Amino acid sequence: MNEQKKLRWGILGAARINQQLMPAIVAAQNSKLLAIASRRPGAAADTLARYAPRQRGVRIYDSPEELLKDADIQAVYIPMANQEHAQWTLRAIASGKHVLCEKPMALRVEDIDAIAAAAQQRGVTVMEGFMYRYHPQHARVRELLGSGLIGEVRSVRSCFSFMMQPARRYRLAESIGHGGGAMWDIGCYAIHAARLPLQQSPVAVTAMAKTIDTGADISSSGIIDFGDGIYAQFDFSFERARRAEYEIIGTEGGLKCHNVWAKAGDTPVLSWWQENGRQCEERLPPANHFLLEVEHFSDCVLNGKQPGLTLADARSNCQIIVAALQSAATGRRVALD
Repeated sequence: MNEQKKLRWGILGAARINQQLMPAIVAAQNSKLLAIASRRPGAAADTLARYAPRQRGVRIYDSPEELLKDADIQAVYIPMANQEHAQWTLRAIASGKHVLCEKPMALRVEDIDAIAAAAQQRGVTVMEGFMYRYHPQHARVRELLGSGLIGEVRSVRSCFSFMMQPARRYRLAESIGHGGGAMWDIGCYAIHAARLPLQQSPVAVTAMAKTIDTGADISSSGIIDFGDGIYAQFDFSFERARRAEYEIIGTEGGLKCHNVWAKAGDTPVLSWWQENGRQCEERLPPANHFLLEVEHFSDCVLNGKQPGLTLADARSNCQIIVAALQSAATGRRVALD
């Protein structure tokens, strides 16, 4: 592909997620990795050497601010700490950069509103990084639902859990208010996945959570009320065996995605059943959702398209998360505007 048809990327941070995103940017046919920055001395160079060792000429910056001054960079990926996402997204927008921000984009709905306003003013594309939604298995789910296979959707259940390993305890070092804990790490995925088959806006959230001495949550369960008896249940935890699935129940059957966050080498499995006794298990080809996410975002920027995940979607997810945290803290059902 002609270099002028490739989106020129910079990465703001040397976080562990670069293990997945950096090779995806390098491999994408419509992308080019131009630079990486980190505030930790040597971290940017080490990250590049570890995850993209064959790349030559990638610029190394000792601060994110310096990278944002680079006029050659068109878009940035932000993998910083959760509580920094919104402020650096706004800084990148102010620098005229397109932004793919790792989830969660912000800890407050007001910040997403500010991001949306700034992006519109500067004419840049901004998207929240829920990479799993670009895996073909979820398009297949939507196709099956659209065919009327299970009738009218009446409930959804999503689950994401794994046993916390000592090396990942840093996720619990900060309080919920500062972006720490399970909700901002994996709960946002569970809630996002639970919303996938439901088009209407939610009306209320009820949740409960277990917290630890740092003020971080470690497990949570809840229900999103979409009105008319339609509910989405979510469950996530750092102290339960690994589960990564969602199940959709309709008036005529049910459908299950067995591995929502399927890795590049995994074989995705979907299963469905109907009231008349029909049932089926589908095995789909493996796919790299990180690569597909990067290619999608780059295509949107290069060709003036609307991202599949809009800022309105980011706002809705943040609104539900904030309400769930409020419900867990107060023990009350929280109505949504």
